[in-house]
Amino acid sequence: MKFIDEATIQVHAGKGGDGSASFRREKYIPKGGPDGGDGGRGGSLWAVADRNINTLVDYRYARIHRAKNGEPGRGSDCNGKGAEDIFLRVPVGTLITDAETGTPIADLTHHEERALLARGGQGGLGNLHFKSSTNRSPRQFTRGEPGESRELHLELKVLADVGLLGYPNAGKSTFIRAVSAARPKVADYPFTTLHPNLGVVRVDDARSFVIADIPGLIEGAAEGAGLGHQFLRHLARTGLLLHIIDSAPLDDAVDLLAQAHALVAELRKYDETLYQKPRWIVLNKADMLDADSRLAVHRLFQADLGPEVRIFEISALTGEGCREVCYAIMDAIESQRPPLDPVEETR
Repeated sequence: MKFIDEATIQVHAGKGGDGSASFRREKYIPKGGPDGGDGGRGGSLWAVADRNINTLVDYRYARIHRAKNGEPGRGSDCNGKGAEDIFLRVPVGTLITDAETGTPIADLTHHEERALLARGGQGGLGNLHFKSSTNRSPRQFTRGEPGESRELHLELKVLADVGLLGYPNAGKSTFIRAVSAARPKVADYPFTTLHPNLGVVRVDDARSFVIADIPGLIEGAAEGAGLGHQFLRHLARTGLLLHIIDSAPLDDAVDLLAQAHALVAELRKYDETLYQKPRWIVLNKADMLDADSRLAVHRLFQADLGPEVRIFEISALTGEGCREVCYAIMDAIESQRPPLDPVEETR
């Protein structure tokens, strides 16, 4: 697949340099004393979020990352040079966990946000630190500390305000093409979407939101059937789910309510938090139905889901109803955002 959203890597920080046990020896200076310098710090490894990267494909092939060791201390009170840190650039939205324990290490959600992955070892102390009034010629020094090593799991969860879900060929890709500049593949066969697509929907000059389209789900997706289960994680950060339903299936025997309930059941099997997110119903392909059929389908879902669930009728192909959906989404997103401070409003 083109879209790489998981990788496992090993990170090895550098060892600190050893301290030096040296003594000053110069002509005409018989009692020079200790002058051993400290060892340099080992290099650390950091993860840095970069909005210009959208996949983890680089880490599928470069799995081991090592920082250099610090240089040892030398005589004449010279400290060893510290090793340079290594910065691993990852997409914004990358979740980093310890591969062995599953402990979360970092969740990078902002551009240039960074997290320490493995700390370099401290350099050892030279014998200069051990001189005293009773120990004029210390030969003690300390070794540099080893750097941290660990195996990490990288998982990309795209950042979007709204997520599209639905069965294959429900019209999700057509909808995102209709409301944004994204251009996912559209065809008359299932599973045309093989990787997530992000689109920016600009409602007006000052307001916009991000929408995510993932491959279509089928029954059994939570257990690994089809393609969509691999990308359900990308809906985890969304605040609203749009359930796109083909209201005019080619097979008249298709039970639209049963399909809708089956897909929602897959969400619950995968993640209860995802299941609890607000969901709106979008009845697509309304242009293929007459007025009576459209009203019948709308009433069918409204009676089943209740008046608290919002239901829209659209035609992603012709654009009918898409504008109204986008304005409703924008209003819902803005209502959930915290109010600005008076200082920020005046800027």
